[in-house]
Amino acid sequence: MTDDRSHQSNEHGNGPEQVRLRGKVRVKHRGPVLLRGDQIDASTTDQRLLDSAGPSDWLHTDPWRVMRIQSEFVEGFGALAELGPAVSVFGSARTPVDSAEYKAGVRIGRALVEAGYAVITGGGPGAMESANRGAFEAGGTSVGLGIELPFEQGLNDYIHLGLNFRYFFVRKTMFVKYSQGFIVLPGGFGTLDELFEALTLVQTHKVTKFPVILFGTAYWSGLLDWVRNTLIAEGKASPGDLELIQCTDSVEEAVKILEASRTNGHPQPAHNPE
Repeated sequence: MTDDRSHQSNEHGNGPEQVRLRGKVRVKHRGPVLLRGDQIDASTTDQRLLDSAGPSDWLHTDPWRVMRIQSEFVEGFGALAELGPAVSVFGSARTPVDSAEYKAGVRIGRALVEAGYAVITGGGPGAMESANRGAFEAGGTSVGLGIELPFEQGLNDYIHLGLNFRYFFVRKTMFVKYSQGFIVLPGGFGTLDELFEALTLVQTHKVTKFPVILFGTAYWSGLLDWVRNTLIAEGKASPGDLELIQCTDSVEEAVKILEASRTNGHPQPAHNPE
């Protein structure tokens, strides 16, 4: 499979914007809309929604935004409702293709398909692509849930079913609603956001039977030590909260944790969340 696409930075609007090139044509996705050339704008839908310093005409446009948000939920529910058992795999978009982490993601994607799961990722490059690739090459269902960003990533080439969202909160709902668990490869702020959102939903009993598995003990041990020795030690979290997280270096063990949750249910915290 070949990919002759490249990236180019241009000064546009309020700052540099990376756009995707297809041959000589600049391309950007805004939700389901494809933009080329001079049609590419400098901001994202999320930015315009959250901008509190803009003009007051937002009073007249927010009702339309509500309709757009509703349409994204409808599109997502409609596309994913019959997906079947699935697991979301998260990780850095910056993970190199020749790295051990990428190879682990491919193995995870393949093992999940062999266990009867579809694989859902954020649809981008790096660790996300690796899990999609493993599922794709194993003949399973590979799903990518992309997001509109100031810098265009685009969906990777190992996806059977892809959706592009304007709003992060809609996209996050799809990850949780249609997954039976999360596997989290090494990643940055976006990965941590998805990790702690899932943990909060489990801790507060908003979702049940939902294992959260960190893959890569060397990478995640510092975070777990901080949770244990700072958050819990200072009373900001309860000791039982650590039971919500599993950490492993074994693809086989990760799949066994998911299977045990599917069969027996995932233990919920026995305390009132703080």
